[in-house]
Amino acid sequence: MTRTVLTALTVLALPTGLLAATDIETNGDGLLTIDEVQAVYPEITAEAFTAMDVNADGALDDDEVVAAQEAGMMPASES
Repeated sequence: MTRTVLTALTVLALPTGLLAATDIETNGDGLLTIDEVQAVYPEITAEAFTAMDVNADGALDDDEVVAAQEAGMMPASES
């Protein structure tokens, strides 16, 4: 019982960026490519993606997704 409650609380405490990224991250590498982002958010341009990609590695990690969502550059979720 305690383990179930703690697991539920842990999932609920995850930043929304992590949950949203999981929904659109399709190749299993834990990062979002421009193709994955544009498949769900076609309005996000290459220039906007580059601005979100703070470390310039060509993909968005969890921290970059959360920062982009907090800055209003990427929707927080599909729902």
